[in-house]
Amino acid sequence: MFKSEISRRALLKRLGVAGAAALALPELSRVLLFQRGILAYQRPGADAGVQPQTLNDRELATLAAVCARIIPSDQHGPGAAEARAFQYIDRSLGGWLAPSRDAYTAGLATLDDSARTSRGRPFVELSTADQDAVLTAIEQSPFFALIRTHTVQGTFCDPAYGGNANFVGWDLIGYPGVRLAVTPDEQRMTSLPKAIRRSAYDYAMFSAVGATHAH
Repeated sequence: MFKSEISRRALLKRLGVAGAAALALPELSRVLLFQRGILAYQRPGADAGVQPQTLNDRELATLAAVCARIIPSDQHGPGAAEARAFQYIDRSLGGWLAPSRDAYTAGLATLDDSARTSRGRPFVELSTADQDAVLTAIEQSPFFALIRTHTVQGTFCDPAYGGNANFVGWDLIGYPGVRLAVTPDEQRMTSLPKAIRRSAYDYAMFSAVGATHAH
């Protein structure tokens, strides 16, 4: 593992459960998007695939491999790969993250060139150990900070934004999901609340806002 990579437990500890859960809340995403005059809500359908929407095939493959190393799958369960954080980033680069599109074009190309120069193969073809070594070389760069931030967002966001597939991010931090009412038993907090595995936009009050500001 590259030297600054931290375990998933350590990552969540640094974020704080409350902080990580906040990334999952739709209100935060809505604020970020409204600031740019865009609400890029896309309800994922049953046939949601991984075809590029903004990046090209090579860029998307490299991005997916990088995300998988930032929050890796391990013995404790799935990580950014299973959450499809890369899909969140790809979709968002066509929306509210559009100003970062050029940074991703240049950054992913530079990363792949570095992998070929130092390891003899494209980044996606390297072993995880070699991928980590390549990432070590750029871990202090603005591009790595950018992609790390977006990977965290894509892992823990509301699934409507293209990441947190099958709610693996919310399950990882124990976030029970958006609820409009809390029972007396849940208020006592004597046990973990039952998970509600649904997007905020499955509720009419949120989906109406999304429809109003979709353009």
